[in-house]
Amino acid sequence: MKKMIYVSFVFFVILSYYSCSTNNESANNENTDTITSASHKLVWNDEFNYEGLPDSNKWSYDIEGNSWNWGNNELQNYTKARKENAYVDGEYLHISAIKEIWEGKNYTSARLITKDKGDWLYGRFEVRAKLPSGKGIWPAIWMLPTDWEYGGWPASGEIDIMEHVGYMPDSIFASAHTESYNHAIGTNKTAGIYVGDCESEFHTYIVEWDKKEYRAYVDSTLYFTFKNEGTGYKEWPYDKRFHLLLNVAVGGNWGAVEGVDDRIFPQEMIIDYVRVYKKTE
Repeated sequence: MKKMIYVSFVFFVILSYYSCSTNNESANNENTDTITSASHKLVWNDEFNYEGLPDSNKWSYDIEGNSWNWGNNELQNYTKARKENAYVDGEYLHISAIKEIWEGKNYTSARLITKDKGDWLYGRFEVRAKLPSGKGIWPAIWMLPTDWEYGGWPASGEIDIMEHVGYMPDSIFASAHTESYNHAIGTNKTAGIYVGDCESEFHTYIVEWDKKEYRAYVDSTLYFTFKNEGTGYKEWPYDKRFHLLLNVAVGGNWGAVEGVDDRIFPQEMIIDYVRVYKKTE
């Protein structure tokens, strides 16, 4: 239930740009830990070296929110097991947003999830991707709780590894959403980073998550850190298992701030690989 309400999406955008300018100054020279077989163990991955639909042993399709616009006034219907919206070509996964009438809406896309097929408490999550472009497009790489043990959104948390909106073509955002920190009450924790070629080149979007904090990177650049304050689940619900989501939304309260340009379609997010590591003890 991505961003259940967008009461303050304008605040979110302003805050994101502010965080971009403040957080990056101290983050640009901080790099990710070197991933070696001695320090990390690969525990789950999809290299997309096959053809057809995404591997059903690793991915499911989330279509539950089609009837209520996913809480964001999004314009697409997500489809299930439809190659036009999600397919693997032997090298990459393609998630495609298409302008077409489908069950009462004017766009289709796909939202892939690892729920009950890949669920983790802590780890390093890497997704190498090239992003779609154009006004109205809104791709995301993110995580939701598998069991919702602290209650519905935002109480059980959300981790946004990468969000991008087409009307800001050179910007990438990472965010944390909890009961105490979320955009609906104007306390959202987020940061942005300039990535001028994110729509034309592949970049690796990373979260490193442990019991003390989680950190978001683009390639080797750290630009967002969210810390465990030690005050309970309202500030830190990130002590339960989460799963990954990959999707391309159309429109929505944030994605369509400057409208939707129908001339851009079809658009796709292309994913090279998804890898999950655990630190070795």
